Amino acid sequence: MRGAMPGERRGGRQAGTPNKIPKALKEMILEALDGAGGVSYLQQQAEKSPGAFLTLVGKILPKDVRAEVKPGENLALQVVLVDPPRRPPEDYEE
Repeated sequence: MRGAMPGERRGGRQAGTPNKIPKALKEMILEALDGAGGVSYLQQQAEKSPGAFLTLVGKILPKDVRAEVKPGENLALQVVLVDPPRRPPEDYEE
């Protein structure tokens, strides 16, 4: 029989395998963003290159958004970006 049976996993990452982008690299990127101006820098980029900015936004939004709208009704979507609290680097797990 070919293929996986229902509930059977084949392939994929093993449990405990580190992410492709290590935490240290993510921290460096966030630090560089802070150095470039943080939110104000991102706002400038949104005005300067809206396509690239919206691509970035699309990568951080949830992949699955569901809404039920009756025919003839309008759908309003409000996206609120919240800046998560920053923890000192010593609080991060290695």
